Amino acid sequence: MTDLAGKVVWLTGASSGIGEALAYELAKKGAHLILSARNEKELLRVQSSCAWPERHHILPLDLEHYHALEDIAVRTWEQFGAIDVLINNAGLSQRYLGVDSSLALDERIMKVNFFGTTALSRPLLKRMLARGSGHIVVISSVLGLYGIQTRTAYSASKHALRGYFNSLRNELRRTSLKVSLIYPGYITTKVSQNALNADGSAYGKVDKGHASGLSAEACAMGIVQAIEKDRSETVIAGPKEYLGVLLSRWTPSLFRMLSARAQV
Repeated sequence: MTDLAGKVVWLTGASSGIGEALAYELAKKGAHLILSARNEKELLRVQSSCAWPERHHILPLDLEHYHALEDIAVRTWEQFGAIDVLINNAGLSQRYLGVDSSLALDERIMKVNFFGTTALSRPLLKRMLARGSGHIVVISSVLGLYGIQTRTAYSASKHALRGYFNSLRNELRRTSLKVSLIYPGYITTKVSQNALNADGSAYGKVDKGHASGLSAEACAMGIVQAIEKDRSETVIAGPKEYLGVLLSRWTPSLFRMLSARAQV
C-alpha cells in the first residue's frame, strides 16, 4: 500500500478532464504536484483550486515536441527534487475513418500519446532506478485492449503503450519500481471536443458515449486507489465498456461482429 502524502507527483494533461480531477484528488491525499499541460492559464486555475495550492507547481508542456522532453525531465528532477510518481495522462483522440486519414494525422496522435509518454518516462525511469524507488502510471484507454471504428490511430497508440509498459514492467521485476496501466472507458471529459477530424480540425462537441460516461471525479478516485494499492492493471469503465473488454478477450469473433455495428 502506497501513502501519497508528501510524495512528489508529476501529472500530465492536468488542465482538464481526468487530469484536473486527478489533481484535486491527489492534492487531498497530501501529494506535492507538478501540473503539466499546454494551457498555462488553465494550469494556474487548477493549481489555485487544489487543496494547499502553495505546495504545487505548474510546468507547461507539449508532448508533441517529444525530442525536447528528456532535457525538460532532467531539469524538472533537478528543480523540484526526486519524482516519486509520474502519471502520464495527456492524450489526443480522433473522430475520423482510417481511409480518410493522412500520415500526418496518425503521426501527430502517435507523437502525443506514445512517443511523448515514453520520451518523458525514460529519463525519469533512469533516475528512479538510481534512487531505488518510483512509480510510473500510464492512463491508457479500454481502446488499448480492443479497437473500434473511427479510432484507428488512437487505438493503435494505446495498444502501443500497453505493449511498451507491460514489457518495461517485466524488465523491472528485480527492482522496487512499479508500473501501472489504467484503462478508462467513456468518461465525461472534453476528449471528444479536442479530438481530431480528418482535416485536422477539432471535433468540437461531446459525443454521446462521453456525455453519458462515468464522471471524471469517479475515474480519478479509481486511479488514485489503483496507485495506492500498487495495481499493475485496472479498468475503470461502465458496464458497456467492461462487456467489450470481456467479449474481446474471451469471444473475439462475437466482439468483432457486435462492435462493427456499434454507433460510435
